[in-house]
Amino acid sequence: MFSAVRSPTRSLYVRWCSSYIKQTRFLFELKENDDICRQALKSGSFYLFHKLSPLVRKSDSSYCVPLISSSELLNTLSQHGKCKLTLEDSVLVGCSDSCTAEFALDLGSLEQSNLENELSGKFTDFRKAIVKIDGKDGSMLSRGQALLRWHENNQYCSKSGKPTQKNVSGSKRVCSSNGMIYYPQMSPVIITLVSCGNRCLLAHQETFPPGMYTALAGFCEIGETLEETIRREVAEEVGLEVDTLRYSASQHWPFPNSSLMVACQATAKDDKLNINREELQDARWFSLDEVIEALQVNMLPPKMADGTIPVWVPPRFAIAHHLIQEWVQEQKTQLKVK
Repeated sequence: MFSAVRSPTRSLYVRWCSSYIKQTRFLFELKENDDICRQALKSGSFYLFHKLSPLVRKSDSSYCVPLISSSELLNTLSQHGKCKLTLEDSVLVGCSDSCTAEFALDLGSLEQSNLENELSGKFTDFRKAIVKIDGKDGSMLSRGQALLRWHENNQYCSKSGKPTQKNVSGSKRVCSSNGMIYYPQMSPVIITLVSCGNRCLLAHQETFPPGMYTALAGFCEIGETLEETIRREVAEEVGLEVDTLRYSASQHWPFPNSSLMVACQATAKDDKLNINREELQDARWFSLDEVIEALQVNMLPPKMADGTIPVWVPPRFAIAHHLIQEWVQEQKTQLKVK
């Protein structure tokens, strides 16, 4: 029994685990039982999108993502005449601490400006919105947009060509003719910060914004392990052989389609670069001071007096930022030890 736990710290941990388990089991029921999910829709909260752009509200210099109640949403839908959208067109993205189900719904078939006036917000390009929103809201927007896009792009069975039907929660689609089940998928991608001694390697692709440098990244190929992908990508892109590698963290990445970014730190056997110009426009070694300076530069910085653009790295919401910060802290710790 939880009452037998006396330590205040452990008691808090046990209660958190208990709450987490309760939420997880509740979400499992919603995904597996259409009737239960239909009931949850009636009292649920909704993240709203318009053609995959999320609804965002601005207050002074801050931004927030409104959660719209089911009653407010139904009232909005009823004001749009022949609107065919229903609550069941939404997808389940999570639940609150009190187990109120949270959904995402795309209102792309309705007129945008009228909706923005009614909902006191603005449907904002997803790439711009995700930079402004942190924490749970950012995660929910990412999940909601990814699920809505997946359902939009997977409406027919790849074997029979017949329409597929979404279950109420949106956790799967089922072929109407052969019963084949399709689940939302995301592609595994490795992102690796390579270092050699007291320097790390950052690269720039032609498609990147001017001045942005980041860690090496690439999709896993069929049959590869993550370790094999890292070694292949590093060899392909910069001609280096990986010596050691270790896992750091992971992140769902919604651009351009859903990917699971698996972040690792790696060391190279030597520092001689042989850049694959078909993959990268530039790649170079950066010292600790240079990386710290790049971390302090804002996104999309203006040109300097000499006409050059300062080097900058991906913003905080990107796992590449985490990798780079992690390397910086490790370098600082080593300097203190010395």
